Amino acid sequence: MEKQIKQIGFFEKYLTLWVAICILVGIGIGHFAGDSVSFLSKLELFGVNLPVAILIWLMIYPMMLQIDFSSIKNVGKRPKGLLLTLVVNWLIKPFTMAFFAWIFFTKIYAAFITPELAGEYIAGAILLGAAPCTAMVFVWSYLTDGDPNYTLVQVSVNDLIILVAFVPIVGLLLGITDVQIPYDTLIASVITFVVVPLLAGYITNKILIQKKGDDWFKNIFLPKLKPVSIIALLTTLVLLFAFQGNNIIEKPLIILLVAVPLIIQTYFIFFITWFGGRKLKLPHAICSPASMIGASNFFELAVAVAIALFGLQSPAALVTVVGVLVEVPVMLSLVKLANKWKY
Repeated sequence: MEKQIKQIGFFEKYLTLWVAICILVGIGIGHFAGDSVSFLSKLELFGVNLPVAILIWLMIYPMMLQIDFSSIKNVGKRPKGLLLTLVVNWLIKPFTMAFFAWIFFTKIYAAFITPELAGEYIAGAILLGAAPCTAMVFVWSYLTDGDPNYTLVQVSVNDLIILVAFVPIVGLLLGITDVQIPYDTLIASVITFVVVPLLAGYITNKILIQKKGDDWFKNIFLPKLKPVSIIALLTTLVLLFAFQGNNIIEKPLIILLVAVPLIIQTYFIFFITWFGGRKLKLPHAICSPASMIGASNFFELAVAVAIALFGLQSPAALVTVVGVLVEVPVMLSLVKLANKWKY
């Protein structure tokens, strides 16, 4: 019965088409009505954009509803998935991101980009690579039938490690020691995207199952709620591309140049984690979210640090924004691949 619930329906089957339409609509809104939506981009609390935060919250909430707290204690009996995530996110990903950025911005793009600009582009890429995904991975896990309990543990452990490892890794790769991490942004993001939806999901789960029963909850309520995640995802895309509409139209070449190494890095990390998980004989429900965590980024943190270090209009900040723009379409292609390769 569970498989029947998560079969891809008409709306989700053509998700790539809806994404393309939303990207075009967002760019159009940003270009023709940029001033009208610019106020939305400035609605922030501790560096977290509030409209985007609400939409991401709506994406994550259905995932949190499924978490069974009583089974989380059993995660310790299956440590290989967690170890794989930690090795990829902290010992491989930041360094491969720095490598790909260095190759492209200083070698392949040498004819188009000055060494000074290349240094800032590399810095932006490093900030993206050093921050594994926190919020959106719940959505990718949900769309690939990931284990919600295990995903929660993977994300929670990464959040704790970010607190102590982000600054040293960024400092090492950037060659600077005075990285000022905006802890208010980091803490606000974790509370907004993990703690609040988790508590809301837990309370809703307990109340509805107690009143309506487990069968109604899983077979009627959850399937009806799933479109909320997809609609919130598409609305997020419209907003993100609307915020950057003029940038994309005015600098199409640089956006494309920056996107190439970021996309290669995303696929590279996904394949390393996926085939590593297969080698470790992880079940699909653990291997898939682990691959998604490594492939995607904690872009709220990366954007905030880039702005704090280099300025709002800096090339480094532009790279982190391009990371936001390419992430959703690329991750959706990986969701499709993970479902195709389901074992």
